[in-house]
Formats: sequence, structure tokens, C-alpha cells
Amino acid sequence: MKFRNFPMVPRVIYGRGSFDQTSEIIEEKRNKDYPFIFLVDKVFEGKELEKRIPLKGKDKIIFIDTTDEPKTKGIDAIRDSLKEEYGTVSGVIGIGGGSVMDSAKAVAIMMNSEGSSSQYQGWDLVKNPAVYHVGIPTISGTGAEVSRTCILTGPERKLGINSDFTPFDQVILDPSLVKGVEKNQAFFTGMDCYIHCIESLTGTYLNAFSKSYGEKALELCQKVYVHKSEWDDESDEDLMMASWHGGMSIAYSQVGIAHAVSYGLSYLLGTHHGVGNCIVFDRLEEYYPEGVKEFKYMVEKNQIEIPQGVCKGLSDEQFNTMINVSYGMAPLWENALGKDWQKIMTKEKLRVLYEEM
Repeated sequence: MKFRNFPMVPRVIYGRGSFDQTSEIIEEKRNKDYPFIFLVDKVFEGKELEKRIPLKGKDKIIFIDTTDEPKTKGIDAIRDSLKEEYGTVSGVIGIGGGSVMDSAKAVAIMMNSEGSSSQYQGWDLVKNPAVYHVGIPTISGTGAEVSRTCILTGPERKLGINSDFTPFDQVILDPSLVKGVEKNQAFFTGMDCYIHCIESLTGTYLNAFSKSYGEKALELCQKVYVHKSEWDDESDEDLMMASWHGGMSIAYSQVGIAHAVSYGLSYLLGTHHGVGNCIVFDRLEEYYPEGVKEFKYMVEKNQIEIPQGVCKGLSDEQFNTMINVSYGMAPLWENALGKDWQKIMTKEKLRVLYEEM
């Protein structure tokens, strides 16, 4: 029997106002006069948070437009620009949601890797350590702050760079940064965490390690979205920790059907990850009956509208593209349905599932 020796985030700081310690945290990692590069969600451009970013010397902010999720060609362009301007950097700091943190992880890897980031989409293809990189989430749910993957859309597929070099060297968890996130966005991202838990806890890869994190994350999600009548500061704190535990729950297991199917939606239609997961999970009563029942309750309670008819009018070629992308996520399907998953979820059955959306 072979056990995987997974890395975890080695350093994490938690607490309201901890963002203001960013300067002292990263300064000891400064390499000569090479800059720190801050990848920041464009939504913060010109806002108060931008003014609080501790720039020194040649440090630079690159604002990331998250209208679309990160693409391999965008990551390659940032890497090439930084190498041309600076040669190397002291580190990469991602400030934002899952897309920005995935971008930061990918750029950090590619600063020390040749070729295109599309070459490293898959499992354990990265050979060189990344440059120092820090994750600072401003929305909770994706688990990107703690995971060993960064999800990218490439020319042929949507797939993560899953490697031991992907996790952040440092994470700063400051609940005050998630204040004021738009209601729908906060819900869809929070549901990404909830779905992580359901898929992990019901999967064939489940073990005591994953179960301990997944159960705590699920408990916190239920506290926030099922049991509480209004959102408060404690909700921000609970969901931030749910995101952390949810991300950890899949470190030694995997996600499942909702993620596998939503990758197809995202690749073809550009559907954002959290929204895509909700569109799919809403249709998965056959596979996750209790989870979907509770999910529908949370949707109704929080007055959220799940997009409908997103696959209406698609051609056979487009359906086949989504099916092939989804089918490429073999570990997710195996976790959900076992080693004979292709006999259970045939391409014909997957086509019908997409048609229902």
C-alpha cells in the first residue's frame, strides 16, 4: 500500500486586522532588490484595500480581471512580462477570491518552470519549486487558500496544476476583508465549500483524515446557511474557517460529480466555478439525495436564483466538448462512483444531465 505524503500550508496567520502585518511577514523573504508582485482582484482598484497594500522599492500591483476565470495564456503572459522586466521576483502575493489565488499560485510556479502552464495541467507534473507565494482571501468558500491545485482553463481543457509545489508558503486569514461581498457571489462561493464537503464525505476515497475536516466544514456551513437567521461578523469568521477545512477535506480525498460536470460548463460557456457547481448540484438528487435536499432549502431560504437553461440550444459538438472535458476528470468520477464509474455515468447519461441544465 502506498500513501501520499501531501504538503500543507506551512504558515498561517488568522485574525481581524492581520492583513496589516503583511509587510513584516513577507519582508524576511525579500530577495535583494527583487520585487514582490501583488496580484489583486480588479474590484479593489482605487478602493481602500489598494492603499493598504505594503509596496516597497520595485514592488508592483497587477490587477486581475475576474470576469473570466484564469486561463493558461494569461498566466504565461504575466510570467513572461515579469521575467522580461525583473528576471525574477521575491514572491507573488494573491489578494482576492479563488481565481486570483489560483492565478498567484500558477504564476509562482511558472516563474521557475519552462514552457506554457498548459503543460503542467494534471497531477504532479511540476518539477521545480515555485517562488515564495502568499494567499490572502477576500471571499470564503473555494478552499483555494489551502489546496494543492490551481484551476486553469487551457486550450484543450479546464484542469488544475496539482502538485506539491502549488500550496501557498503563507496564508493570511483576515475576516474583515470579506465584509461587503455581494450576496449572490458570497452564496455561490460558500456553496462551493458546502459541495466540497458533500462530495468528500460521500466519496469512495473518504478516510478519517478527510472526514475530520469535512465534517467540521459542513457543520460551519450549516450553521451559517441553515441555522442562522441573519448574517453577522461571526458568519464571516465561520465561513472563512469552513473554507479552510473544506479545502483540507479534499487534500487526502477528492471532490465528485458536481465539480467534474461543472468543469465542462466552465470550459465551454465560461460559467464561473461556484455558479457552475450550483447549477449542476441542483440536478444531482440521484447521487447526493440528502445534500441536494438541504442545498435546495438553503437556496430558497437565502432567496437565490440558480441559472436555468444554460445548455439550451447547444450543438452536438458543443455537448461533446463538455462531455469530454468532464470525462477527463477521472479521479473525481472514481471518488464519486467507484472504479467502474464509466459504466454508471455513460456519455449518453452525462449528455442527458447536461441537457437538463
